[in-house]
Amino acid sequence: MRKLLLFSLILLFMACKEDTKKQPELAEKQPAPKISVKDFFKNSEKSTFRLSPNGEYISFLAPYKDRMNIHVRKFDSDEVTRVTSVEDRDLSGYFWANDDRLVYIRDKGGNENFHLFAVNKDGTNEKDLTPFDGVRAQIIDALQDNEDELIIELNKRIPQVFDPYRLNINTGELELLYENPGNITGWQTDHDGKLRLAYVTNGVDNTIMYRATEKDPFKEVITTNFKQTLAPQFFDFDNGDVVYAASNLGRDKAAIVKYDLKENKEIEEIFMDTEVDVDGISYSNKRKVPTFISYTRAKLNRKFLDKDAENLFKMLEDKLGTDHEYYITSSNKNEDKFLIYAGNDKTRGSYYFYDTKTENLKHMADLSPWLNSEHMAAMKPISYTSRDGLTIHGYLTLPVGIKAENLPVVVNPHGGPWARDNWGFNPEVQFLANRGFAVLQMNFRGSTGYGKQFWESSFKKWGQEMQNDITDGVEWLIAEGIADKDRIAIYGGSYGGYATLAGITNTPDLYAAAVDYVGVSNLFTFMETIPPYWEPYKKMLHEMVGDPSTKDSIMMKQNSPVFHVDKIKAALFVAQGANDPRVVQAESDQMVEALRKNGVTVEYMLKENEGHGFRNQENRFDFYNSMIKFLNENMTKKVKG
Repeated sequence: MRKLLLFSLILLFMACKEDTKKQPELAEKQPAPKISVKDFFKNSEKSTFRLSPNGEYISFLAPYKDRMNIHVRKFDSDEVTRVTSVEDRDLSGYFWANDDRLVYIRDKGGNENFHLFAVNKDGTNEKDLTPFDGVRAQIIDALQDNEDELIIELNKRIPQVFDPYRLNINTGELELLYENPGNITGWQTDHDGKLRLAYVTNGVDNTIMYRATEKDPFKEVITTNFKQTLAPQFFDFDNGDVVYAASNLGRDKAAIVKYDLKENKEIEEIFMDTEVDVDGISYSNKRKVPTFISYTRAKLNRKFLDKDAENLFKMLEDKLGTDHEYYITSSNKNEDKFLIYAGNDKTRGSYYFYDTKTENLKHMADLSPWLNSEHMAAMKPISYTSRDGLTIHGYLTLPVGIKAENLPVVVNPHGGPWARDNWGFNPEVQFLANRGFAVLQMNFRGSTGYGKQFWESSFKKWGQEMQNDITDGVEWLIAEGIADKDRIAIYGGSYGGYATLAGITNTPDLYAAAVDYVGVSNLFTFMETIPPYWEPYKKMLHEMVGDPSTKDSIMMKQNSPVFHVDKIKAALFVAQGANDPRVVQAESDQMVEALRKNGVTVEYMLKENEGHGFRNQENRFDFYNSMIKFLNENMTKKVKG
């Protein structure tokens, strides 16, 4: 959980090793037909299905004036009611608060100052519950057993800190539950919705504060350096002193443990994988039992703790196949009706409804029924060795029906950087493969999930060893004979955008073209323009990225691409959202300006109504059409687009 927090903070935004020399020739398959940009990147006809708590209604997002809005129908009826009419931007998320009322979240133009809204299932009584300018609302607890209230946090008192409130979803009335003294960065409730945990930081050290009841003062449980993780997932079901937690204390790989907060000690290790960190643990709210632990090697794995949950997933595999990953996305309060997502690397996925009483599994909708999975490319887990001996895991996607030799390649480093790529459907990757490109994704050092040591090896290594891991992947593809060394491009968003710029400044002869999507260009200005609510983590950022007030400034300048534009040989395309609060517009502006001053032509796409990534589909169409045109025009040997 602590690493997930780091991911959300910094995000500006192990399968067995395979012998890739034995790549399939694919001669038996014909190349896939060209599929339009719109088909890859348009909104689904229906998505994000949810069940009402009583199981009588089903909701979903569907387009209204090209924006994804909430629609509701009674489960046994075909009559659909559109309950929201947002026209400027897709909704960011929603859920059922009770059987009659839904809550949704939205911002303005991508500024990430999210407001919470509530609306009845018939579309009436719509209300902005947090109508405060420049304030970000976040949900602490949806209070599943409380029909009228949520526990949320707002930074309306001080922009840098969040206070917890009890919110009435009918009236918008707010009750302050605790005044944040300024150093609390997170809150957690028990199963009764009582505020029992607070997370404190001084920037580099994290403290868990605990109280037995809401009448008691918070007391320190444990203080650790941010490199160590003790992340409570949920309280044991008697709401006592024990929590289920993810912990890497005394370990390299995070495990699921039971931890006694009162005694400040681990009392049981439940599960640890030998190769990767655990992702988290799930539980049944009705039956009050933990159900399974998730962990991701090349693909998603589960360690089952509950026979009912194990039988449910086995049923899905028996009926739908083992080539999918399955997620329970919603259930009714009785937990006898479930909505399930099934997807893999060749399909955006489908929703199914399962009734445990009738044992009926019903197909609800395909997210992109217009895409033929036979025309999609397989996302193959791979690994290679970095120049200093680390095993780097990743994925290689090869175009359908084309021999895997001397291919044009797009290298696609992920954002974060403290995140990771996962196996599954990726429309960007499939789009590029459909246009004849091989796509290489790698979980370079610092990617999460591979243990503490691998994560820490990225600290203050932006543009250095982290970048070498990317370069080593390219060299590996060339040595394997898969990549044409004259037709290699690099494309990434957020940190991936930074890695794109670092790639064409550090290794200018390696890439023919580059696409930087909302990426950092200057480590100094990036650190100066973080959102106010990231301020408590600034010391941690200094340790992880660099401290400009110390001798790190020399390293930071060496690894800020904006200062090395004279080295660039590759053609560059830059895309940016004007309202981006994480990587502000100035990061792209200064890179483009420096290049143009140097006499270099650079293509620049700026969207005034977007933030950290393009949410509106017309902007996605524009970006990907422009990107493929740019790549085809600037690769040494043209790829037909």
